[in-house]
Amino acid sequence: MQLHVDPNSPLPLYAQLVDQFRQAIATGKLAPGDALPTVRQLAVDLRVNMHTVARAYNELSREGLIAMRRGLGTTVVARPRPPEPEERERRVSEIIREALAEAAALGLSSEEFLRALTQHVREQT
Repeated sequence: MQLHVDPNSPLPLYAQLVDQFRQAIATGKLAPGDALPTVRQLAVDLRVNMHTVARAYNELSREGLIAMRRGLGTTVVARPRPPEPEERERRVSEIIREALAEAAALGLSSEEFLRALTQHVREQT
């Protein structure tokens, strides 16, 4: 699994990692029992502070998605439950509004944004 962080994003680095891990677990790219890199190794790989990775792992652990066991490493333990339909719709709308605002700030028209989104979706499947 390829992780990345964007230091220019308004989203904190640890939250970017949490989101990427959540998505990988939800889509099955990471399955229960899969081992995650150590905090130190992931911090080195991503060139971020170890506390950033530790904070992301702690958040995922609190959510019950991963287990951190001293001496045994960190593993995926569960897939997240899908949100209720109303919550899912609210969250998707929020994501779309934020993405449209970001695209407008970059000077993209709605059509350009839609083309880019469509291309990205094609690449993900």
